[in-house]
Amino acid sequence: QVQLVESGGGLVQPGGSLRLSCAASESIFSIYRMGWYRQAPGNERELVAAITGDGSTNYADSVKGRFTISRDNAKNTLYLQMNSLKPEDTAVYYCNAYRVRFGRPLDYWGQGTQVTVSS
Repeated sequence: QVQLVESGGGLVQPGGSLRLSCAASESIFSIYRMGWYRQAPGNERELVAAITGDGSTNYADSVKGRFTISRDNAKNTLYLQMNSLKPEDTAVYYCNAYRVRFGRPLDYWGQGTQVTVSS
């Protein structure tokens, strides 16, 4: 059972920056697709950014050019650098690890960290 623990959320003014971290309980980055999702009140959870085992990344159109996903394999830690934050980025941000093993999906989530962008 993979455990994921997010940190780094908080209150920031529009235009500011935050860096989220997600610590994994074991070394999984080479075999799992890692992602950051977010969910605002009344909205469905949406993919923000993802990185695959070979390092390929993809981003939601709404965050391209502002957010960067990265990882430190030695520390088993995933990051999301968020710059030029906007009020519409306010949400609970979740870390996710996903893979398919022997035809069965393995899908792990962290507890979430709140990001609030407000003046």
